[in-house]
Amino acid sequence: MRRVLLVLPLVIFLGVAVFLYRGLYLDPSELPSALIGKPFPAFALASLDDPARTLTQADIKGKPALVNVWATWCPSCRAEHPVLNKLKQAGVTIYGVNYKDERAPAQKWLRELHNPYQLNIEDAKGSLGLDLGVYGAPETFFIDAEGIIRHKFVGTIDEQVWRAKLAPLYQQLLDEAKP
Repeated sequence: MRRVLLVLPLVIFLGVAVFLYRGLYLDPSELPSALIGKPFPAFALASLDDPARTLTQADIKGKPALVNVWATWCPSCRAEHPVLNKLKQAGVTIYGVNYKDERAPAQKWLRELHNPYQLNIEDAKGSLGLDLGVYGAPETFFIDAEGIIRHKFVGTIDEQVWRAKLAPLYQQLLDEAKP
């Protein structure tokens, strides 16, 4: 019994060490999401572009799209923004979720930096972000034509990430949507 008590702390330490060592090699952009394969959460929030208009999940259904969570206070969002504008020009459908932000600075940002979003959901209180399990901005969800979340990417989308990792996912959604 005494030997077990002496060895037990060593076994616990080794278990924790293995767990932490494994964590060093995980990709933070591949954070798991319980929403993969499930419908985009229900919401009824104002449009950032037209606050009198209420947007719902029905507004983002119909074709494969990216749903990009962004904010003016997010430096990574600023770095990502030119890439999103290029994707829009290339025909990629992108919806925005302006996360925990103020309307006036967000509208100014879009006027000055151009608007890559087909629709922009104003999530000032972060309720949609909470339902999506957002850790911070930017985060991007890939949805199919039925509004089912198929992939989640955490972090900045740059041209290399888009080309190597995300464009094939988007193309797969487009291919699946063809009759």
